[in-house]
Amino acid sequence: MIVLDSLAQFKLVYRNGRKWNRCVEAIENIENIQEGMMHSIGDSLVYMVQNGVTPTNGIFTGNRRYFDVHYYLEGSEQVEVAEKAQLTTEVAYQDETDRETLVGSGEVIALSEGQIAIFENDKAYRFLGENPVRKVVLKVTIEDGYFLNK
Repeated sequence: MIVLDSLAQFKLVYRNGRKWNRCVEAIENIENIQEGMMHSIGDSLVYMVQNGVTPTNGIFTGNRRYFDVHYYLEGSEQVEVAEKAQLTTEVAYQDETDRETLVGSGEVIALSEGQIAIFENDKAYRFLGENPVRKVVLKVTIEDGYFLNK
């Protein structure tokens, strides 16, 4: 997992690449969208504003085709992250949902207002605790400039 301390740092580090620019576009558009509903920019990014306690079920989630990016607007929460190779598969990867579930343990990281977390595909994560947060949750394709319409 990559953690950046601010949107300004994200813009500096990820200034190249259409998908990263679309992340900034989505974040800068949150005042114009309805919370809790998924919105899209092209076919490479979907996003929503999530407000409340992040659901947790005690298992790790991993993805393969999309990165999860979380930008924290308010509050803080903890997330446990582990290499998929160090975990045990509970439900095998399903292409339809781009999700697999795993069990085990990992490193606990605190995330808070202003930070951006990028969940890489070789890792799985689960949220801990019951702190309410307001954040932008983005699902970004792993391809960059791959489709003809981009």
